[in-house]
Amino acid sequence: MSRIGKKPIPVPKGVEVNIQGSTITVKGPKGTLTKTFNPAVTIKKEGEEIVVERKDDTPFSRALHGTVRAIVANMVKGVTEGFTEELEIVGIGYRGAVKGKTLELSLGYSHPVIYEIPEGIQITMEGNTVIKVSGIDKEKVGQTAAEIRSFREPDAYKGKGIRYKGEVIKLKAGKTVGKK
Repeated sequence: MSRIGKKPIPVPKGVEVNIQGSTITVKGPKGTLTKTFNPAVTIKKEGEEIVVERKDDTPFSRALHGTVRAIVANMVKGVTEGFTEELEIVGIGYRGAVKGKTLELSLGYSHPVIYEIPEGIQITMEGNTVIKVSGIDKEKVGQTAAEIRSFREPDAYKGKGIRYKGEVIKLKAGKTVGKK
């Protein structure tokens, strides 16, 4: 039995959970999330808790059990608290700005990088070097942060680029001139 999968998910006050077959809808103060899961696992609401159970003991069902429980728990957390990912822009002349529904980044290229902000995601800038990506869907927040980071990944020699807040970049040594 999956240790994560068998833990019940507490439903806080103000959160509505609607389960129809293998589709679950979670509605809270920050918004609504709907997701359909594989029918190999069943999701039930028992009192003020959500319980995830698997129908059989196949390796596929065992693999899904903990995963589905974690996703449902993230849905409940997302509609109550939300998720935030922070990115830092490191490098001389590298900066960003939010203009309407787009994020405009100057990353040392000959042109500015313009990123359309996806629906359901909020992006704010602290100064012009810290990007805050937030939303209620953990998967979407993480994907958006990864896409922004991919525009200029941290350089292995100088450390310039876009990195997650707190990410440690191990810098390589540059060329050395040897004696003959």
